[in-house]
Amino acid sequence: MSALLESYVAGTWFRSEADGEPVLDAATGEEVARVSTTGLDFAAMVDHGRRVGGPALRRLTFHERAGLLKALAQHLGQYTEEFYALSARTGATQRDSMVDIDGGIGTVFSYASKGKRELPNDTVVLDGDLEPLGKHGTFVGQHVHTSRTGVAVQVNAFNFPVWGMLEKLAPAFLAGLPSIVKPASQTAYLTEAVVRRIIESGILPEGTLQLVSGGAGDLLDHLDERDAVAFTGSAHTAEVLRTHPAVVQRGVRFGVEADSLNCSILGPDVGVDDPEFDLFLSAVVTEMTVKAGQKCTAIRRVIVPEAIADAVVAGLRERLAAVPVGHPEAEGVGMGALASLAQREEVRKAIEALRGGADVVHGDPEHVEVVGAAAETGAFLSPVLLRAHPGATEPHDIEPFGPVSTVIGYETAADAVELAARGRGSLVGSVVTHDPEFARTVTLGLAPWHGRLLVLDRDDAKEAARAGGHGSPLPVLAHGGPGRAGGGEELGGIRGVLHHMQRTAIQASPDMLTAITGRWTPGSARRTGEVHPFRKSLAELRIGDSLVSEPRTVSRADVDHFADFTGDTFYAHTDQAAAEANPLFGGIVAHGYLVVSLAAGLFVEPNPGPVLANFGVDRLRFLTPVRAEDTIRVTLTAKQVTPRASADYGEVRWDAVVTNQDDEPVAAYDVLTLVAKTWPPEAG
Repeated sequence: MSALLESYVAGTWFRSEADGEPVLDAATGEEVARVSTTGLDFAAMVDHGRRVGGPALRRLTFHERAGLLKALAQHLGQYTEEFYALSARTGATQRDSMVDIDGGIGTVFSYASKGKRELPNDTVVLDGDLEPLGKHGTFVGQHVHTSRTGVAVQVNAFNFPVWGMLEKLAPAFLAGLPSIVKPASQTAYLTEAVVRRIIESGILPEGTLQLVSGGAGDLLDHLDERDAVAFTGSAHTAEVLRTHPAVVQRGVRFGVEADSLNCSILGPDVGVDDPEFDLFLSAVVTEMTVKAGQKCTAIRRVIVPEAIADAVVAGLRERLAAVPVGHPEAEGVGMGALASLAQREEVRKAIEALRGGADVVHGDPEHVEVVGAAAETGAFLSPVLLRAHPGATEPHDIEPFGPVSTVIGYETAADAVELAARGRGSLVGSVVTHDPEFARTVTLGLAPWHGRLLVLDRDDAKEAARAGGHGSPLPVLAHGGPGRAGGGEELGGIRGVLHHMQRTAIQASPDMLTAITGRWTPGSARRTGEVHPFRKSLAELRIGDSLVSEPRTVSRADVDHFADFTGDTFYAHTDQAAAEANPLFGGIVAHGYLVVSLAAGLFVEPNPGPVLANFGVDRLRFLTPVRAEDTIRVTLTAKQVTPRASADYGEVRWDAVVTNQDDEPVAAYDVLTLVAKTWPPEAG
């Protein structure tokens, strides 16, 4: 009997005393491991995450959490060969394993990078602009995101035992939520191997990652309004979980990413000799054969112009016939096995049901030539292509979770959109066309029914292929879909982090809001002194440190010189009569960029010092025209300070307001600078 997989619970590895259920090699039928959670204390697991993992994680800033994620990704990258060997036992080819293993590690890298670049070195995220709540500026509102105090439970499908865990772990970790991972039992041995490498590294704080190897037991019974569940799997199981008392009565956040009948639509502009025709065929075959079609993003419905449907079928048959099926490690194999014999039987049943409205035009669900393994012991299945009957409903209702797609003909763009919508919501769709008008019409028609859309043509084909094409969720783009696809949303860059956090509207005075958020709020106190703020290092600078500049008169000669020097001779700066005729100006006005340039001269401290560089301006707005002979001055205030953990400097965001002689704001913007942590720099 093979080894029993262990769960990681409350800081220790737990092994059940039960014999457990066997998990078989998808290609050979040999027993790989056994799984059981009999005797596992799920209540202790949830408590450990809330009481130990959560507080440890929330003590870290977003940048510190991002640093740990980067270290984790680097650590896991040392063990990919070990993971590949186990992945082959799930039926995955090397190409499949790259999508799962390298894709998962890459997602962690992506979140580490975005956490450093897009989140503050703090534990709170501001959401949107300040909202004035009164006439005099003493009562304002600000939305903020803060970490919740529960756990993030992830219930994953069998098809992506590594990526499925890591793509949920990374944003939850950044958000300050410890994770409890429950992989599908069929491939849990690969997830367990990855978790073991994570735990032994000691990179993540204790309690921030726990593992359930086997059944979920009464795990959900111990969750409440603090917690979240992210489920990936069948729509049927999702509906069962939606009715659990933890979700219905106790307010557990429940996100679903379910199977969907994704489609790819070929434009009527595409002929058999066009590059888009080849791109379309390649995409369909790829989505049918990667992971043996066991992807929630795979193309299930191939929607093509009726006039070219026969050519599409012929092209797909030729390409599918060239894909060898067999043991994932056998030379030349293009498609491996399904995850289990039971999964193969489910796909065969779905194909039989589809035959009520379609004919099999390629492949035999009952027989397949297998390379490097015995067809009778492994979960092998031929790629199967069907051609739908006119008006058939089955392809829009039945999802075969395997290497199966159905070709469906359409007549008009509206017809194509209607056929796609009959899938009742999908994770992803694609449109292959070189016609911009068709692309716009169909994309906007599909958008309400899809979470992601790929528009593919000769111009973006190479880069689209490098990014993974139709079926690859990307960490920077949202993954999820409406309706049948579950209505959930994951990834999407920082959106995936904020999704795990609590958004709260805070109403307070500007001073209180500055204290709460750690970011200077317009209307709150400024501190001016004898030391210019640009002479202060990060160790000395404080939020609210401010400078009010000396005034400067903007002369007509300044305006004329700027126009001549830059070549910006727009009439408002050079033509008196035309400028007077424009009701917005009423005469010659200074260039906006001249005003900003002069403002820089008013607030900059020119000597070498802690301010190392200016790296940008945000949110620049010109509010009131500056006319010749107007006088301007600048008020500069330290708005936000973000030290960089990996450098001897940090970023400072300054609030800059330029006013005229009547104290009217003429320009407002944020100045971004890099500032040394200490000055003079510490030796070594």
